[in-house]
Amino acid sequence: FFSPVMSQCIVIGGGLAGLSAAHTVLERGGRVLVLDKKAFLGGNSVKATSGINGALTKTQINKGIKDSPDAFLLDTAMSAQGTKDPNVVPSPLNKVLAYESAPAVEWLIDSFGLDLSLVSRLGGHSFPRTHRGKERFPGMTITYALMEKMEEISKFPEGRARVLTKARVTRLIRGADGHVTGVEYEQDGQHHIEHGCVIIATGGYAADFSDDSILKQYRPDIMHLPTTNGDHCTGDGIKMAVEIGAGVVDLQAVQVHPTGLVHPEEPDAKLKFLAAEALRGCGGILLDREGNRFVDELGRRDYVTGEMNKHNKGPYRLVLNTAASKEIEWHCKHYCGRGLMKHYPTGQDLAKDMGISPAKLDETFQRYNAIAKNPSTDPYGKKFFHNTPINMTDYFNVAIVMPTVHYCMGGLHVKTDAAVAEDNGKPIPGLWATGEVCGGVHGKNRLGGSSLLDCVVFGRVSGASAAKYLLDRHLSAATGSGPAARLDKIAGHVTGATVTVTVGGTRIDITPSGAASSGAGSVAAPVAQAPAAPAAAAPAPAAPAPSAGVYSLEEVAKHNKESDCWVVVNGQVLDATSFLSDHPGGKQAIMLFAGRDASAEFNMLHKPDVIDKFAPETVIGKLKQ
Repeated sequence: FFSPVMSQCIVIGGGLAGLSAAHTVLERGGRVLVLDKKAFLGGNSVKATSGINGALTKTQINKGIKDSPDAFLLDTAMSAQGTKDPNVVPSPLNKVLAYESAPAVEWLIDSFGLDLSLVSRLGGHSFPRTHRGKERFPGMTITYALMEKMEEISKFPEGRARVLTKARVTRLIRGADGHVTGVEYEQDGQHHIEHGCVIIATGGYAADFSDDSILKQYRPDIMHLPTTNGDHCTGDGIKMAVEIGAGVVDLQAVQVHPTGLVHPEEPDAKLKFLAAEALRGCGGILLDREGNRFVDELGRRDYVTGEMNKHNKGPYRLVLNTAASKEIEWHCKHYCGRGLMKHYPTGQDLAKDMGISPAKLDETFQRYNAIAKNPSTDPYGKKFFHNTPINMTDYFNVAIVMPTVHYCMGGLHVKTDAAVAEDNGKPIPGLWATGEVCGGVHGKNRLGGSSLLDCVVFGRVSGASAAKYLLDRHLSAATGSGPAARLDKIAGHVTGATVTVTVGGTRIDITPSGAASSGAGSVAAPVAQAPAAPAAAAPAPAAPAPSAGVYSLEEVAKHNKESDCWVVVNGQVLDATSFLSDHPGGKQAIMLFAGRDASAEFNMLHKPDVIDKFAPETVIGKLKQ
């Protein structure tokens, strides 16, 4: 009899890393439970703006881009070790990331029907290899696709997938034999236990500014900076794993991104939205307050940030001309809609706003155009010039940017199969990790486009490793003798239905004996019964408000505070006050439109049914026509 203790895989964290792992476990025939402490799945993954890297993808081949996994590996290794030496020796984790990049991109396209047909070159990359679709942020598009499919699977009566939100994992359970056998978590004020092997996908620690945070312990020098991370990024997974003996690596390696977007009305906001690196990949240039370039815009993130700090002539502006703006038009519209980017009809208008003469700005543009024709003359070493020339007659989309805490390269010590290891390198049986919680994958500096890739690659690796572990444990626990007895146990675990196999030339029809019919392996703590009903990717929606009013835009405008926040979306009036803390994109994303009509911005990011599906209780009436 196969113990229910190992009849499922528990994934902690419902971002792209956790969802990639969960889907892989399901593909391999296992059962999965996803636990997320927030009200909605998605994590930081939905905020990723530039795309996902892939070397030697079908898209690249069709576009004639002569990239290769080895070229990507070299770029990754040089970035990770902070060198330009082409003889640098890549780490084993670097190799997994690069060599599994194209299969990861193809998996997203083939399994989830995603559009990743656009490719751009980001800083530190020798070829264009960062894939995105034609609309919306790629992180949101990719993550939502996996969320929706997981929600669909969780509704199947077989119970192979469950999702629980607002479920904060507090402890990993490690048995006397050294194996991780489950988790303890809290939900709705009650304590629960779930048994199974575990994949940690909890992200990094770049939003933990508390006195006892990992960030303060290892990087007190950047505690004053804003962050692009949601408030869930507090290093929970790292801390829990360390408590049971896991090792950590590179915790001092925290990436400060050079282009956090500064909202003119909230320049000191601790949470910043990120200006996609693809903006620079499409030809955006960085100017100081005097209108001068000072850096290779396509340099690695650590280099660009360092030059901004050294140059010390802010505010810095990210400037896109007409051609660059058209290439990444959706992003520009989105940032302008949020007030994070400003549109200028001509260069003269931009110069006036910067407080410099049009002649000075024109001089900068003409010098840049001349360098673009002869790249070897660039004083900053820039090699690739896209969407030139830049002229004063162009229109411009411009954002003020500043260095912002963005990503943690440090994390748990993991092996190439995503197994979490102790400090001595010995794997902890039954425990894997994926995504930003893993240390050592990116070394000192992560390349743009490799965060989503990391999530998918190591999500798939960890999911495959966990599924194999489950099946191996199942096989070893099987009783009886001969292939039919062993396959009976596997078949019951994997499918729950009759299967036909051929062993030694003999056809065998196997009807499971029912050993795996006991469900997903939930064992409740004595204090409370763990929820057993299938859960969608969000809490069960509340009923709409019993009465609906009709409100003018003037009335809506009065409700413009965090304690009283109304917005209009497609003719509906929403009271979003109680929803602010649950919003996956953070409360600031809603507060930017407090008391206003957010329809245009909402429709750029969301499908029409999102409110009815996830927040119907916020609808209080209609907008007066």
